[in-house]
Amino acid sequence: MDRAQKAASIEDIKGVFAESGAVVVTHNLGLTVAEMTDLRLRLRAQGAALKVVKNTLAQKALDGSAGEAGDRLFSGPVAIAYSPDPVAAAKVVAEFAKGNDKFVIVGGLMDTDVLDAQAVANLAKLPSLDELRGKIVGLLQAPATKVAGVLQAPAGQLARVFGAYAAKDAA
Repeated sequence: MDRAQKAASIEDIKGVFAESGAVVVTHNLGLTVAEMTDLRLRLRAQGAALKVVKNTLAQKALDGSAGEAGDRLFSGPVAIAYSPDPVAAAKVVAEFAKGNDKFVIVGGLMDTDVLDAQAVANLAKLPSLDELRGKIVGLLQAPATKVAGVLQAPAGQLARVFGAYAAKDAA
C-alpha cells in the first residue's frame, strides 16, 4: 500500500468513526470466508457494515481522540462493525459471537468513549432505534384512543336509554 492509498484509507476510517453511532471492535482470527460473508449479510440487513482494518491506520484515524485505551483496542486481527444506529451493529455482532468461538468482541467506541466487551454486550441488549420509535408512537396514540372511548361512552349510554324508552313505549 503506497502513501496515497494509506491516506485515503485513513480518511475512510475517520469517516466511519465520525458517522457511526457506535463502532464495535472485534478479533476475527480463524474465521472462514463463508462465516465472514454470513456476518456481513446479517449486518447489512440491519443497516450496519463490517470492515477489516489495519491497526496502525485505525490508530492514526483515531488521532488520539479516544486516548491510549482506544489505541489498545487495535491489536491483532481486527475488524470493526459499525452503523448509524448505536445498537444495531452491537446486537448482530453479539449474536454472532455467541455462536462462534473464533469471533471475539474486544470493545468498542462511542464518540470518544471507549467501551469494554461487557459495555458492548450491555449495548446489544438495548432496544434499537426503530423499536424505541415504535414504543413512543404507541404511547402517544394510547391516550388519544382512551379519550375517544371516554367521549363515546356517554353518547352510547344515552342512545341505549332512548332505545329502552322507545321499546317500552312500543310494548
